[in-house]
Amino acid sequence: MLTTSPPGRLASTWAVLLRRAGWILAGSLAVHLVLTVLATDMFDLKVYYQGAPSLLHGRLYDFVLHRADPNAAQLPFTYPPFAALLFLPLSALPWAAAATVWQLLSLASLALLVHCSFRLLGRGHQRRHAMLWFALALWLEPVKHGLDLGQIDLVLAAVVLAGITYGRSLAAGAGVAVAAGVKLVPAITGLYFLVTRQWRAACWSAVVFFATVGVAWAVDPAESHRYWFELLGDPSRIGQVASFENQSLRGALARTLGHDGGMSPLWCALALGMALAAAPALRTAARHGEALAVLVVTQLLGLLYSPISWSHHWVWFLPTLICLVHGPARHSAVGRLAIGAWLAATGSWLVPAAGHAAAHVASGHAVPWYLIALDWCYPVCALLSFLALALAPRPAPAAGVRMPHQEAVPAPALD
Repeated sequence: MLTTSPPGRLASTWAVLLRRAGWILAGSLAVHLVLTVLATDMFDLKVYYQGAPSLLHGRLYDFVLHRADPNAAQLPFTYPPFAALLFLPLSALPWAAAATVWQLLSLASLALLVHCSFRLLGRGHQRRHAMLWFALALWLEPVKHGLDLGQIDLVLAAVVLAGITYGRSLAAGAGVAVAAGVKLVPAITGLYFLVTRQWRAACWSAVVFFATVGVAWAVDPAESHRYWFELLGDPSRIGQVASFENQSLRGALARTLGHDGGMSPLWCALALGMALAAAPALRTAARHGEALAVLVVTQLLGLLYSPISWSHHWVWFLPTLICLVHGPARHSAVGRLAIGAWLAATGSWLVPAAGHAAAHVASGHAVPWYLIALDWCYPVCALLSFLALALAPRPAPAAGVRMPHQEAVPAPALD
């Protein structure tokens, strides 16, 4: 999806795809909606839908969704109490209506995610390119899997990205804070505000986040205390850390070692290595005013450092891909490698496939090494993205950088 078409037949094919982008999007969306109606359970949405009213009865974290399959994991409500407050209006609807509203909201969030990625990249009029990205993303694993489960990650990513793209300090900070109040990982966006020197937005994000905690605490002090002081540090309540679908550093390391070592010295060394790889990307992108690059590096770090980052949580791969394909990274070998790795990993559904294969390993036999190696795919893709964004060929930086809704300011001296 290069903005400058390659020569020959590929250029002609690309031109045809762009001309027919609307039809491609319509067809992709129609097939997705048919499959959603026929074969989607959205049991994660059922956790939000059925669990949220328990907040009003003081039993939010006693709630468990019992699924029809007796062998399926029983799912508790794992998000902060503020999330339950936001889901109460949806819980008042009949299930069919709630599922329809949520699916449409998620699709709208996907469209907004693509649109804002182009805006933040400085390519705000790439409408046909955006259509093709939307059509493609519907079938890539983090997006498609999340839509099928009724997950919230697309909505939260869109809130964060829209606030940063269109909002000033208050709106940008509040968007991040509300997203973090629902699910803590978006709080990593505070690093974006610090790197881009948006001090007011950083302050507003902290203020509004604590306001979300306070509002939920006022509604149910006992369950709020229980979440923040008893349940927060227990990732086993969310799921098995060593699950093949957990694409965090801790999950990949747990599968490799055969047990979860927590924040062990080895995990700390890996986390430090990722930070050292990300730092040049952040520094270079900030110096050149590349807001989307700074943002995606920040979000990928959050996913890597979280104890559990299910593969369908990795929706930030999409803005990352757009940044790599339409930015300067596409001109480097490591950039093209990162693009190919993301498309291969998400397009092949490698993570669920490896997990399915591992589940069928005979009892008493070790999981083959190649399955464990393959299931490092999203952390490896993130690392390649850091390197690509750090090493991308660029002209000399201007005297100042311009981030969304800011006056030109001196380029951050991050050396």
